[in-house]
Amino acid sequence: MPEIRPVTKENWEALIGLKVRDDQKGFVASNLYSIAHSQFGDEYEGHWWDLFPYGIYDGDQPVGFLMYAYKFDHPRHQAFIIRLMVDENHQGKGYGRFGMKKMLEIFQADDRIRTVGISYEPENETARKLYASLGFIETGEVDDGETVAELKLK
Repeated sequence: MPEIRPVTKENWEALIGLKVRDDQKGFVASNLYSIAHSQFGDEYEGHWWDLFPYGIYDGDQPVGFLMYAYKFDHPRHQAFIIRLMVDENHQGKGYGRFGMKKMLEIFQADDRIRTVGISYEPENETARKLYASLGFIETGEVDDGETVAELKLK
């Protein structure tokens, strides 16, 4: 049964070894960059966001990476999905859907989160279909070249 685990000093090196296929490299930042990014937070839409990185595991095997952000007093998105990737050797096995569902469970359990945002490259049809199947609706906006979608929880 898959699970997510926080990035720690014990597992970060294994997580940065995960890679997407060559044709997907333009869709997602490297895990090394994402883990470094998570240490400093991020400014988005004029608000400061705290970032939370996790590895996706199947037993002791790291198979993917995800990261989300919180800004509970943001007027539009109180949570934002920053990263989701599955290693090229583990794609097509449901780990991406598992990671998304796990994040949504975390968000649904927090009454402060009303709307979740996500953005992705317009050419990434696999991501678009996955997010739409979970209820995300494209807003028509483009942010830094990426399509923006959101899911209303409350």
